[in-house]
Formats: sequence, C-alpha cells, structure tokens
Amino acid sequence: MSECAIEECRKAAHSKGWCKTHYERWRTHGDPLAPRLPKGPKPRQKAECAVDGCTSFVDAKGFCGPHYARWKKYGDPFAGGTKWGEPRRYLEEEVLVYDGDNCLIWPYSRGADGYGNLNYDGKVKIVSRLVCELVNGEPPTPEHEAAHSCGKGHEGCVAPNHLSWKTAKENALDKICHGTMPRGETHPASKLSESQVVEIRGLSKTKSHSEIARVYGVDRKTVSLIISRKNWGWLEDRMAA
Repeated sequence: MSECAIEECRKAAHSKGWCKTHYERWRTHGDPLAPRLPKGPKPRQKAECAVDGCTSFVDAKGFCGPHYARWKKYGDPFAGGTKWGEPRRYLEEEVLVYDGDNCLIWPYSRGADGYGNLNYDGKVKIVSRLVCELVNGEPPTPEHEAAHSCGKGHEGCVAPNHLSWKTAKENALDKICHGTMPRGETHPASKLSESQVVEIRGLSKTKSHSEIARVYGVDRKTVSLIISRKNWGWLEDRMAA
C-alpha cells in the first residue's frame, strides 16, 4: 500500500495519492495543505437588518427584532411606530386646547398603572400631572396630586377640565367615591365583611380580643386595630351618614 504523497506524512494513500485527511482538505478547500479549522461549530456571521439605515443585527426574516415585530404584526417593518415628536405635538395641539366634558384618553405610552407618560424637556413625566400644571399652574405644594373628577386617570384620561390639584387625602377620598380604590370587603386581601367588623366591635364589650380573633379566624392584633378604629375607622362614619 502506497503512502500519502505529502512529504513527511506516513499515512496510507486514500485517493488522488493523498491520505484521507489531506484528501478531505483538498476536497473542501482545494488544497491538501490547507490549515485545519478548529473543532466545533463555525462562527456565525451576523448580518445587518434589511431596513435601510438600520445597523442592528438580523433577528428573523432579514429584519432586526423591532422591525421584525412590526412586520409580523402589521405586515410592514415600518408600521406601528410613533414618529419622533408626535406625542408632544398631540399634547400641545390636541390636549391643551380640548374643552370637552368627555374623557380624552392618552393614545401613546402609558405606564403599568394606566397613566400616560411623556418625555418632556428631557424628563419622563406623567401626562395628567403635566397637563394639570400647564392648565392650572404650579401645584400649591409639591405633595399635591393631579386629581381626576372623572375617576378615569388609570384609564389614561388627560382631559384638562377633569384635572385639579388636591391633597393626597382629598384625592384618596375621590378614588373611594369613584370606586377605583378598593377598601374594606372590596379589598382583595380582606378576610372580613363590613357586618363582621360591626359584630367584632359589639363583642368587644363582653369578650377578649383573643376570643374574638378565634371566632373570626384572624389574629388578635387585627381585632385590636378594628376595635381601636385604626382599621376600618371609616365604616361607622359612612353608616352614620
């Protein structure tokens, strides 16, 4: 059996006069002496997004992640985006001149709480508070809140006629009236109903806090807070009204 034609290679010839290793290099690279490539997967060459001017790398279908998401949703890699400056234009030309009584819902970026957000002069601001400031002037104190008479702030309302400055306590009372701030038995963490709270206060005249706690399946501290009116203190005021 003849040896490989490559000098100093003592392996048996396989084909074309070369051993199997040199033959495969010739077959792959056109040169039996081509350098060996490192083992493992070949490095993937990242291509740029097909959208002209976009230098992000391809994610799928020739587009980067954002352009692919728009193409997938709208059928167009340019669709669905907000033009630079459009939210501010809408604020100044649509919101601030709006004089209607119906809610005006912010159509752009909104936070997890539902309130509109806007990058205004380099700072991200809550749109309803910004509108209240631009329409009604500076708040009386930094602690004052932009309150909604409609109770729809969490739905993105920015109607100027619905906004006014109120203290945190006044705003909280408004939210209770609007039903947007759960309390008492409407709160998801509540274990007691309003009638049970009334019963607990009545039983406090004849039973200890620990005994009452066992009856209603709550801890003694909860009973103490109810009886001292530190919890559910608003209930009797509402019933008296």
